[in-house]
Amino acid sequence: FAVIGEEMGFIIAATVIITYVVLITRSIFIAKTAKNNLGSYIAIGIAGIFLFHMAENIGMTMGLLPITGVPLPFVSYGGSSLLTNLMMIGLLLNISGRRQKAIFID
Repeated sequence: FAVIGEEMGFIIAATVIITYVVLITRSIFIAKTAKNNLGSYIAIGIAGIFLFHMAENIGMTMGLLPITGVPLPFVSYGGSSLLTNLMMIGLLLNISGRRQKAIFID
């Protein structure tokens, strides 16, 4: 995230953050409309993982949190991290495909 902010500027860095926020809110929506509790728990867990990785990485970049080896999803280099993130997105797509149709959600 530091390289994105430094090389591409504030607008692109803000776009990356907004993209992660959309991913997390969409995961929560999928959890709300899941057909059963297991799908809801998995979707909320995936949203929590993405939220933790995003907050930890951006906090490390800003100097608010200690530096650890937490990768930024879909940005940091690493085969196993990318594979795990893509598997989580696949789980979300599967839960989303099997959900009950919700017209109005409180």
